[in-house]
Amino acid sequence: MTDPVDTDSQEASSPEPTPISEESSSSGGVLDRYFKLKERRTSVGREVRGGLVTFFTMAYIVVLTPIIIGGVPGEPMNADKFGDVLPMLQVSAVVALVAGVMSIVFGMVANYPFGIAAGLGISSLLAVTIAPQMSWPQAMGLVIVNGIIIVLLGLTGVRTAVFNAVPPELKSAIAAGIGAFIAFIGLINAGFVTKPAAAGAPPVQLGDDGSIATVPTLIFVIGVLLMGVLVVKKVPGGLLLGIVVMTVVSIIVESIMHLGKASDGHGGWAMNIPQLPDGVGGLPDLSLVGKVDVFGAFTSDGVGVLIASIFVFTLLLSNFFDAMGTMTGLGKEGGLTDEQGNLPGIGRALVVEGTGAIVGGAAASSSATVLVESSAGIAEGARTGLANIVTGVLFLAAMFFTPLYSVVPMEAVSPALVIVGALMMGQIRDIDFSKFEFALPSFLTIVAMPFTYSIANGIGVGFISWAVMAVARGDRKSMHPLLFIVAALFIAYFARGPISNLVG
Repeated sequence: MTDPVDTDSQEASSPEPTPISEESSSSGGVLDRYFKLKERRTSVGREVRGGLVTFFTMAYIVVLTPIIIGGVPGEPMNADKFGDVLPMLQVSAVVALVAGVMSIVFGMVANYPFGIAAGLGISSLLAVTIAPQMSWPQAMGLVIVNGIIIVLLGLTGVRTAVFNAVPPELKSAIAAGIGAFIAFIGLINAGFVTKPAAAGAPPVQLGDDGSIATVPTLIFVIGVLLMGVLVVKKVPGGLLLGIVVMTVVSIIVESIMHLGKASDGHGGWAMNIPQLPDGVGGLPDLSLVGKVDVFGAFTSDGVGVLIASIFVFTLLLSNFFDAMGTMTGLGKEGGLTDEQGNLPGIGRALVVEGTGAIVGGAAASSSATVLVESSAGIAEGARTGLANIVTGVLFLAAMFFTPLYSVVPMEAVSPALVIVGALMMGQIRDIDFSKFEFALPSFLTIVAMPFTYSIANGIGVGFISWAVMAVARGDRKSMHPLLFIVAALFIAYFARGPISNLVG
């Protein structure tokens, strides 16, 4: 199999992205030659704006990840088998560190504007399923093992082969599904869509009790309309401008109404309270770095080789296909793919992304992977790794200036996710829905991502249904054998609960 590192010279044939209204890069020199700004019809200013937008749409990771995997000593929430927790302030610091370092490395090596940070899916899996059966250092050790396997699959070309074997229609469905998923994330984060507390109520509802009853959610709605208008008017930096405007509005509203957090039960803000901080600096606590036991879970009483291997398999499939699907969607949205929907130089990108799992595990910050929120920066015009450099530097600064980025509320950045979701849904134009053998797998892929809150689940459903439809129409020879193998792996992935029960 071809080594992906050796095929990166094909990157020069990368198609030009969707035409842009701004002039091509006028910077020239080193930046132009290294990041290929002119080739991708972008500019330094556009890359900087894209990096800024990506950071602001991803910055909540530094706040939310500690809530998912961190805790307060002496409290059972997110504790491991032995009652120990990962202190929240330390988690926040290492999450920002890993996001900064890996985003910069990805931008320098892969030259794509795909921000990297802790993945919420794997973080939740660690907190809910894995850590309660072992120590946190052992759980992070499994993340590292998962990362090592992913890197090896990347270096041997297996990940690239799977990536390239996906049919063009399914790649378009993955991109559209990510659009629906990221829009749903925006709607949930802003409180526009909520889960009712009443028994017998539908799974989700509009706002509070079926209506938009909170000021922050109203600000989100106004933000969606404002950013939509700015996009229609083709205003340069429209998404960034919209985020800034809605943040200022939020700060003013909070200073007058003192809404506080929604968790306090007074219709407040979803996460960050938009108020000017008392201080802006402080040294980060990076004491969690290196607190990991790589192979401890395999020899631990109550876990052992079999159960630890099942956990690694679960992490592997989730990490592998979340990243593959996200890169597919981001690449297509940015016009960075070739006619078959493949990303030139994908080998390097996949190896660096896999390294994020190793680095994230070693820093006890969860696996770091490409995040779908990067699509907001791409919608702003980012086309190269230079945008990632900007995003990474801001994450590194966030370790020291946490109060500054926490001023921006979710209700101010979530509108950008909805706008980007609408843009990415346009990928369905490349799917021939008149052919049901294409329509069903594509439809299931698109709807499964937001409905199950998982990119990997959507890809798995798409692979399985695509394989079944190929057999049904007697067209197995036209389908790459890897797709059947992956479909079988996803069947095992979806059945991991019963399998775990069978093995005790």
